[in-house]
Amino acid sequence: MNIFLTTGAVLSAIAAMLHVGCIYFGAPWYRLFGAGEGMATLAEQGSIQPTLITTAIVVVLSTWSLYAFSGAGIIFKLPFTKWVLAIITLIYLFRGIAGFFLIGNPLGRNPEFWLWSSLICLCLGIIHLLGLKQIW
Repeated sequence: MNIFLTTGAVLSAIAAMLHVGCIYFGAPWYRLFGAGEGMATLAEQGSIQPTLITTAIVVVLSTWSLYAFSGAGIIFKLPFTKWVLAIITLIYLFRGIAGFFLIGNPLGRNPEFWLWSSLICLCLGIIHLLGLKQIW
């Protein structure tokens, strides 16, 4: 078993579930997790837009979780597992690094959102990279 990919899979699944929580609990959760006042206000107004955006994120994170579980040997082999995990790793690392550049210009979010989400993504990228190294 690949402990790094297993850890990455579990953390991606937790992130997906937290996004489901945002859909279910609405504006207070969007605010809590720093999605921005715009998303929170839209949720309060009953707009479908926050739900659609957040659902897309849930699908992506869930898919990434499945691929990490597959790479760890926990579930069946998915197509192109190594290559997909390499792309997932690059995305996590890129998002982690890029977010630090947005702290000074938060684009409708607070600087704390960019700091914490960037640290989380960077850690996930490193965890995936260590796991990917083991299977490559």
